[in-house]
Amino acid sequence: MSRLVRMLVVLAATAGFVTGGVSVAPAAEADVYNSCTHHGCAEAYSSNSIWSSKGYPSTRGWYSWPNGQCNFAGGTHHNREGQLPAGHSYLEFDVTPRACGAARQSYRLVLDRTTGVVYFSPNHYGDFYRM
Repeated sequence: MSRLVRMLVVLAATAGFVTGGVSVAPAAEADVYNSCTHHGCAEAYSSNSIWSSKGYPSTRGWYSWPNGQCNFAGGTHHNREGQLPAGHSYLEFDVTPRACGAARQSYRLVLDRTTGVVYFSPNHYGDFYRM
């Protein structure tokens, strides 16, 4: 085994140890699906209905939600990794309501303000499901 190959094996093993053996693909390699088939889509559709009734607020912050809960609007989604159509304007919203100020989860809705299409991302922009 060449010295370079041994070094690469050691680096890969070290990276696996440091990350707990979990490989994380870069967001730029996200998949965009044409329909919402993820098990979280029902919750995403429900949340989207409420955000729509609020006019998809563009101001980042906590918003009152049914049953005394809150949900977070994240403001502008910049599409920095380029997974969604370029040149469009996007807003992001949390899916799962919770107490105001609580930790946020990874489920997100992204509204394409240019076309009106809404995407659900169950893994914080790792993948997108068109709703």
